[in-house]
Amino acid sequence: MTSTPSSSLYSFARAVACLGLCTPLLAQAETASEPEDLPALSAASEQASVVGVSSGGYMATQLAVAWPERFSGLGVLAAGPWSCAQGSLSLALNQCMMTRRGAPSLDELESRHQRYLGLEQVGSAEALSQLRAYLWHGEEDEVVEPLLGDLLAEQWQQWLDSPDQLRVARSENAGHGWPVRLPSEAAPGPQEWGDCRQGGGSFLLSCDEDIAGEMLDWLYPEREASDAGEPSSQPEGEQGGELVAFDQSEFAVKGLADTGYVFIPEGCEAGECPVTLALHGCQMNEEAIGDTFIRYTGLNAWAAAHQQIVLYPQAESSMANPQGCWDWWGFAESTWQLSPQHDTRSGTQIGALLAMLDRLQTAPESASE
Repeated sequence: MTSTPSSSLYSFARAVACLGLCTPLLAQAETASEPEDLPALSAASEQASVVGVSSGGYMATQLAVAWPERFSGLGVLAAGPWSCAQGSLSLALNQCMMTRRGAPSLDELESRHQRYLGLEQVGSAEALSQLRAYLWHGEEDEVVEPLLGDLLAEQWQQWLDSPDQLRVARSENAGHGWPVRLPSEAAPGPQEWGDCRQGGGSFLLSCDEDIAGEMLDWLYPEREASDAGEPSSQPEGEQGGELVAFDQSEFAVKGLADTGYVFIPEGCEAGECPVTLALHGCQMNEEAIGDTFIRYTGLNAWAAAHQQIVLYPQAESSMANPQGCWDWWGFAESTWQLSPQHDTRSGTQIGALLAMLDRLQTAPESASE
């Protein structure tokens, strides 16, 4: 998210913490080879999902509403209703994080959605109604008020065919971020893990909750875990697969970093594994917290057990976007637009994310020779 008084006290601490947290990755980067192109893996064209936290949660919803026919499931943590900011930074700060200007009107947002439908700027209502959705919010969230999570749930209740397609989860003592269950063999320092209310320098909340597993189990109810095989000596976040850096510059649009990451489970090089796009929140990109989000959310462990590719696109920090947020209020669009198209099929970041999914779902050239 963008800065608010409630979060500004945390910002300096997180920035300082990052000096220690990011050093190992920066040292590695000096000696590592340049990232290669995002590979074409013949990933399954169906059963893709998009999940995100905070600004990544807002973006995940934008992507699912714009292109619902490309996805089977959506997971949103610590975010509010679709198109809440309506292209306005002021609304983003004062109505979509805190509600100093009152809660957003779902009727107004639905009018916006209907207008987009008429212009074919989002996917059909029929395609949208078929998704499964998992929504989580911490009751002690001081960055995005829990009321906004309630409004998001109400929005999806209106859109989905059946209440059986929606799961709404709340954690009583959790703050703003992504709850995790710490791996037993890891003992990260306090700069990475805070308690369940304040996520240290990373917004990963040490709540002893496997939200990633719970969410993906809900989004893929018929998927069974594969044989775990022999114990792995790979680093945390890479067990049962490979975490690969890739060059994001070929998908370059305003707000994207140069490098993204993808977790490829063993066996998925052969094709037909579904894809989950995982979108970090503000101050959660690799530049800010190293590979903490990429490795420790619990997504990779579930993915390795269920043959699921996980794509970790990366937003960058800049003068226009100092906290490395995804564009949920319109900053990445052309300034000539009276109403930014960030939440439509024409959105620049939405287009880049979809192009990455297209690449993963494309057959490798060698496979067609």
